Amino acid sequence: MKAVIQRVSRACVKVNGEIVGQIAEGFLVLLGVAGEDTEKHADALAAKIAGLRVFNDENDKMNLSLTSVNGEVLVISNFTLYGNCSHGKRPSFIAAARPEKAQPLYEYFCERLLSEGVRKVEKGIFGADMKVELLNDGPVTLVIEM
Repeated sequence: MKAVIQRVSRACVKVNGEIVGQIAEGFLVLLGVAGEDTEKHADALAAKIAGLRVFNDENDKMNLSLTSVNGEVLVISNFTLYGNCSHGKRPSFIAAARPEKAQPLYEYFCERLLSEGVRKVEKGIFGADMKVELLNDGPVTLVIEM
């Protein structure tokens, strides 16, 4: 499982021009599911993200977690995170999980974030053509792979 995490002041996702998910301060998470991923990977990734200490404390140091600032999360499924560009100019996505495996793990991951104490988790629509808007805060962008 691979996640690109961006600390945001706000973010939203639209499908066919309509907002389907929207958050205030927190994380925009682009989530890729690999063929060998399991619920164990989702558990570990959700715990890691909920506890990431990248929000500023009273001394302006990145020392507070998502849960300690009551942050929100917008999770967007993104199989292209597993695009292999090492041969030719067209990426291969063979490492990405098939939709019938990826979608349940994506949904499970979102539920796990809530179980880890994240107060609000919004989602895009799995497999849809989505338009994502965000105001990156920092910018703070991290890549985590479990």
